[in-house]
Amino acid sequence: MTGRLVAIYVAAAARVPMAACDRIAAVAGVGLEGDRYATATGTYSGVGTGARDVTLIEREAVDAVRVDDGGIDVREDLTRRNLVTEGVALNHLVGRTFRVGEVRMRGLRLAEPCAYLEQLTALPGLREAFVHRGGLRAEILDDGELRVGDEIDVS
Repeated sequence: MTGRLVAIYVAAAARVPMAACDRIAAVAGVGLEGDRYATATGTYSGVGTGARDVTLIEREAVDAVRVDDGGIDVREDLTRRNLVTEGVALNHLVGRTFRVGEVRMRGLRLAEPCAYLEQLTALPGLREAFVHRGGLRAEILDDGELRVGDEIDVS
């Protein structure tokens, strides 16, 4: 199964808007250069167990929320996920190693939406709309550069 990376977003601190990037450095065991979780300044930094290196979400899921669930007008950056993918079922990558361009990652767990996301976006129903389609939390296994357009290989 292959897909592609269609957008990259980072936020320098908690609660600030996500900024789009065409390319970004991925640092193994740390996260995306300049992102709030790589610098341990994210809202949930140090909370819970497991890595918070990077989050991914399917463009198809965001599009579905716009159509289903009362037509919530959500943009991809408002999901607060770092990488937007197309053509790959992210829920199936929990516990699997995959590659985004030159960077190997391992899917850790689903990135289920939280009440904080709905509060931050002021979009009622957003949390419920993204249950089981809120994306994936992954660990970065190799340093490298991610670029919009990179192929995602899950073979």
